[in-house]
Amino acid sequence: MIQTPYLLFLGDAPDGLAAKVAQGINDWRPENAVGQFRMEGCGADLGIANMTLEEGIAAGAKTLVIGVANRGGVISDAWKEILVKALTLGYDIASGLHNLLRDEKELMSAARVHGQTLFDVRIPSVAYPIANGKKRTGKRCLAVGTDCSVGKMYTGLCMDTEMQKRGMKSTFRPTGQTGILITGGGVPLDAVIADFMAGAVEYLTPDNDADHWDHIEGQGSLFHVSYSGVTMALIHGGQPDAIVLAHEPTRTHMRGLPDYQLPTLEALRDMVLPIARIANPDCQIVGVSVNTQKLNEEDAKACLADIETRMGLPATDPFRFGAEKLVDALEAI
Repeated sequence: MIQTPYLLFLGDAPDGLAAKVAQGINDWRPENAVGQFRMEGCGADLGIANMTLEEGIAAGAKTLVIGVANRGGVISDAWKEILVKALTLGYDIASGLHNLLRDEKELMSAARVHGQTLFDVRIPSVAYPIANGKKRTGKRCLAVGTDCSVGKMYTGLCMDTEMQKRGMKSTFRPTGQTGILITGGGVPLDAVIADFMAGAVEYLTPDNDADHWDHIEGQGSLFHVSYSGVTMALIHGGQPDAIVLAHEPTRTHMRGLPDYQLPTLEALRDMVLPIARIANPDCQIVGVSVNTQKLNEEDAKACLADIETRMGLPATDPFRFGAEKLVDALEAI
């Protein structure tokens, strides 16, 4: 088990989105975060205490969590120096990067010498089956985005929280490193061999009570040429009964792809539903989750009203304004 509390390592993340792992932990498990460690030039800031490694230990931190999700999941040489020092001071280290801690000789050696543990969250721990496409009991909801990092995980967590408040049967099903670190379990889907990805989602969302909802953490985007494959696996393996479209309205292009424009919500709606109905002919699009973080409250509410008018669907920022509208839509199915 990964020991808590954590010191969240933001490294040299260029912006807040690059530190989305740390942000997710701080938003959903703030009691597990004693502070943040930022290198010189770091453009991310969670608004919690800045700490040195020594200060983190003094505050009770047990694990240094790499809270950065950079393109390619790389551990730089500058990071390694800090991570080795953390091991010598008594930290365990947890990471969800593709670049595995256990593949770094310096880290393995320091962990062995000082009796600390390296946790690679992104290593599948189960031999997942190939998907069979058989219909499962229970209900499933999936957030599908116009782009990466638009709030799909937050959508599922917010809807699950609202359902729990209402006494409804609901489970959040993590498929990425942040969700796994928040909840303590799940499937690191983008590290699963491609042939088994849809089967891993079937495994993650087994038969359940007829009135139970699984909220499957979304990944990637059908329109993102780098990460569309993982989205397709979620749609077909998840066989969602309900889809929530997820969107960030201020972006001018796909994240990390400046030559690709962001698709419209209408384009996403028209693409995702026929694909989803291959695996579940009864799938419905029930609402729109909008990440309004970069809008003031007045502009955010105007944006949501415009989307509701255009799309004919309930729209909300579930983290900012609550997930009631989206859960109401699920109850109506």
